[in-house]
Amino acid sequence: MPLLGGIRPPIAVLCVLVLVLAGLTVQVLGPGGEAVVPKAVLSSQQRFAEDGAIALRASIDERVTDLHRTAAALNAGAPVEPERVLSDLGRTYQKWTGTTVLDLESGKVLATRGETIPLAWLDKDVLTGDQALKPRMVRLGTGDVRLMTMVVLDWKDRPQQLLVASNSLAVPAITLGPFRTMAVVTRDGEILATAGFEQAEALNSDKQRVELTFLQKQMSRLSDQAAERTEQHPVTAKEPGSRGYPGVSGTLLGDDYNGRIATAGYASLASSDPEEKESVAAGLGLTVVAMLPVVQQHAGEQGRELYGLVAAGALVVLGLLAAAVLWASVQRPLLRLFLESRRLARGDLTRPVSVPRWGEAARIGSALERMREQLRGAEADSGPAPRGGTGRFGTRGPLMLTAVLLLLWCVPVGLLLNRTDGSVSVPAAMVNDQRDRTDLIADRVRRALNEAQADLVSTSRLIDPGKSETTTGLLADALRKHTRYQALYVVGEGGRVVARAGGDPGAWRDGDDLPLVRVSGKGEKRPVIQVGAPVPEHKGTTLVGEMRVEFLNSLLKRPGLGEVRVVNADAETLAASDGFLAFEELPNDALPDLVRAAGVRVGAGPVENSLLIRDGGDVTVAAAAPFSGGGVAADLGWSVVSWQNAERLQIAPYEREDRSVLAGMLGLAAIIVCLGWVYLVVVRPLRALAAAAEKLADGDLKTVHYPRYQDEVGAVVRSLELLRQQLQTRRQNQARRSAEPRLGVGGR
Repeated sequence: MPLLGGIRPPIAVLCVLVLVLAGLTVQVLGPGGEAVVPKAVLSSQQRFAEDGAIALRASIDERVTDLHRTAAALNAGAPVEPERVLSDLGRTYQKWTGTTVLDLESGKVLATRGETIPLAWLDKDVLTGDQALKPRMVRLGTGDVRLMTMVVLDWKDRPQQLLVASNSLAVPAITLGPFRTMAVVTRDGEILATAGFEQAEALNSDKQRVELTFLQKQMSRLSDQAAERTEQHPVTAKEPGSRGYPGVSGTLLGDDYNGRIATAGYASLASSDPEEKESVAAGLGLTVVAMLPVVQQHAGEQGRELYGLVAAGALVVLGLLAAAVLWASVQRPLLRLFLESRRLARGDLTRPVSVPRWGEAARIGSALERMREQLRGAEADSGPAPRGGTGRFGTRGPLMLTAVLLLLWCVPVGLLLNRTDGSVSVPAAMVNDQRDRTDLIADRVRRALNEAQADLVSTSRLIDPGKSETTTGLLADALRKHTRYQALYVVGEGGRVVARAGGDPGAWRDGDDLPLVRVSGKGEKRPVIQVGAPVPEHKGTTLVGEMRVEFLNSLLKRPGLGEVRVVNADAETLAASDGFLAFEELPNDALPDLVRAAGVRVGAGPVENSLLIRDGGDVTVAAAAPFSGGGVAADLGWSVVSWQNAERLQIAPYEREDRSVLAGMLGLAAIIVCLGWVYLVVVRPLRALAAAAEKLADGDLKTVHYPRYQDEVGAVVRSLELLRQQLQTRRQNQARRSAEPRLGVGGR
């Protein structure tokens, strides 16, 4: 028999798969203890570092873009005195630690604001060549590092001036939560800035100071490791086919102290879309490291190491029973038929055929016995011949019994073992991270709205409502540069639109008591978010920009947070990471209460909040963070709310449940593959063979039997064809003898 044909290979494969699955069951269902730190906590630190890197990259890029945009607007207008340039710049954006204007010809400082900017780093290489006027990091005399951004102010009939602005490379102003620290690290592992470390003077005991020293050393060591790992290319750093964060990110484990182990996530600064948009911040080689000491997880439950052994042992027993059923009811009768048919085909008719007891094998054996009798001289129509019992299911019965035996293991393991309920314990770090990351998203959205209004303020200084065509061209150019808007228009007194670019303008009513950020469109599919800036020296005229809802939605899409929405004071949806309708309510009754609780003023203002929602067997981690800080968006009463099912978290109970389901599915796959193999290769051809053998035994000698498979069934078919030929030859011989005249009878 060929090695890959017949009944033996699927039974052997079934045995091998059962043993392999049993080994996997021992490994994944019965470990003696869990990981020192849950995967969910490590992944959360990685996501937190990615969020910090995104915030820092966006802050740096936005500052560079704003400076270039301001310079372009100044160069397009009439000359402005240096003091006026710095005054308007600081009043509009308020984001630079220091600004300076100097004469490029003489090198004389014309005006300065904020901290003093050293100029010793300015040389010919900085101002000329391929890297001319590129932002670069400069170390001050105090040891701090600043990012210097330069633009040229060029007016006709005036010497060129250089506007230099310094930016701090400090950790983004985000909520770190208790015990978490964050650092900005250079390519060589140098820490430029940290946040979250308590000052030694504020500590109450020597033990706390020792722990602080330990954490600072851990941050330094982990920062060196993170800087080394971020040197690799983002494509090679990820698993094949994975996407996610465009830069290099990952997790690190440090040492433990006093029952807590230092966990860290790191992320290099990367462009939001490396294929289409370059990033100044991404070229600086900076990395953000977020560190959090986590209480070490205790060992697994007592006796859990036996779970895998018991489950694997039960699988082996049931698998052996299933293989024994197939061997006794399918393989052995089929091999016996093969031997009996070959004996008859060779002409050995002395011994009766050993007929199996039931099924298709019994039918074939009975037909072979009848053919043996016919070859020995009995007539095919001499009377009703005994037939083998067919049964209702035939050979399909053993397959069903085998499937039932294996399902007795797959169903309990996949559906009953390690099941979770609403009492699952979620690590406190996960709840805190959901709250802190939600607050970070709220800060991003608030800053985006403030930046939009600041851009409009900068553009409004160039608008002359009396020149409609010029204003329209200016708005069209601004709309191309600002992807956050879907329409820009100038509204005069009485709400009349003076000039516009983009989509159809919405209604805008002027008034001192009305906010500069407004929302309308209730009852429609999407809200209309408008941001306004009064046009200087033209009372009653306002430059209005309509925000693209897709732009706000893109700010909310972060892995590991679940569904994220921006809601107003009434908990109505204004933007979402997934699809939504304008002003629709939140899906869970507890979420509006969470939003209102987060908006309650505590001390200086509202604070973020988080909780676990247990509803039946479901556990949901939710958080809400109101807008807080400065800018025109701070007083809107908006909040960012996020929630996700705890099943998505990589914590031990859900991982054990997933492993059990996976083991059950693998067992089910083994059943389908092996028993389906037996059915297609053996059972179905065997049923056809039984019908053909009975027809042949009943006297059908015209049908030629062709073997389709090179296996036991095919061998029986070949023997059956030889028997047909022998029966046909015998019948022809009988007919020839009966036609010959008898000796001494007839004639003359």
